Amino acid sequence: SNNRVPTGVIVMIKDKQKGCLYGLAIGDALGAPIEFSRPGQFEHVTGYRDGGAFKLKAGQWTDDTSMALALADSIATVGWNLDDQARRYLSWYKTDKYSVVDFCFDIGNQTRRSLDDFASVGSVSEVLRNVGETANTNGSIMRLAPVPIAYHYLFPDYIEKLAGLAKQSSDVTHPSQQCEDSCAYLALIIAGLINGEERDAVLSEYWFPLKEVGFCDHVEKITLGSFKRKNPPDISGNCWAIDCLEAALWAFYHASDFEEAVYNAVNLGDDSDTTGAVCGQIAGAYWGFSGIPQHLIDGLDRKDMIDHAVNGLLGVNNDMESAYCNRPE
Repeated sequence: SNNRVPTGVIVMIKDKQKGCLYGLAIGDALGAPIEFSRPGQFEHVTGYRDGGAFKLKAGQWTDDTSMALALADSIATVGWNLDDQARRYLSWYKTDKYSVVDFCFDIGNQTRRSLDDFASVGSVSEVLRNVGETANTNGSIMRLAPVPIAYHYLFPDYIEKLAGLAKQSSDVTHPSQQCEDSCAYLALIIAGLINGEERDAVLSEYWFPLKEVGFCDHVEKITLGSFKRKNPPDISGNCWAIDCLEAALWAFYHASDFEEAVYNAVNLGDDSDTTGAVCGQIAGAYWGFSGIPQHLIDGLDRKDMIDHAVNGLLGVNNDMESAYCNRPE
């Protein structure tokens, strides 16, 4: 029975899983030095550079990757547990774990508020019970990759389960419908690509998962292909989840390879590291680790941390045959 999943399929999937997380970190690191800069205010990005608001070295990444590493560590260590995810985000925020440098230098306002609330009550469900209006920012889609990487096997038979996990992952810090639905749609796309779906298929308004999962109006417009019909400045790399997701898909849709995709994304400016991180997740899942240029891998800082997270996530379903045969109902 061990031959029921062909070896070639397993190799392909692992390459795409690794590409997804590396893609996130690479897009983040490429965009970090020009974060907060408007288009036209910076030299066009064609590789890693140092500087920017946080004075990072070339190839260093920001909170997008740090939170993805924390999420990956949680899934690989304890499985699916929102309180544990929050505790690991808190350890990054308060003790600098998962940071590329020795301190937490970049955290979004919504993320900070949510983690401060969690620190006071110790329960995500308790925070959600008392949550008021929340910001519709991109702090949950930027870190999402570990969810579809670990739970890719829920595609295509358990679409609603996969979408539900993605939404829950958002709730830890961004419990708004726009953020939840952005995470759900992004997770479905990434899981589809990891499983070998073609780009034209996952970006089609007729893609079959879209019939099984409902989305708010803002996300539904993206599923109907808004990113195919717009161009900058109507496509904007700002901090709002809807605009960020649309921009990342625009960058991916108009690219012929991984490198072009992430450059398309970060050169939109503004919240460039996060647009790069979201696009990098998608592009890495499509072209795979083997499709990422060597110079972008070589120049990335702290690859040991990325590799540790990748290996942990791959270990979640190391026996892929078992994972495929024992999908949760």
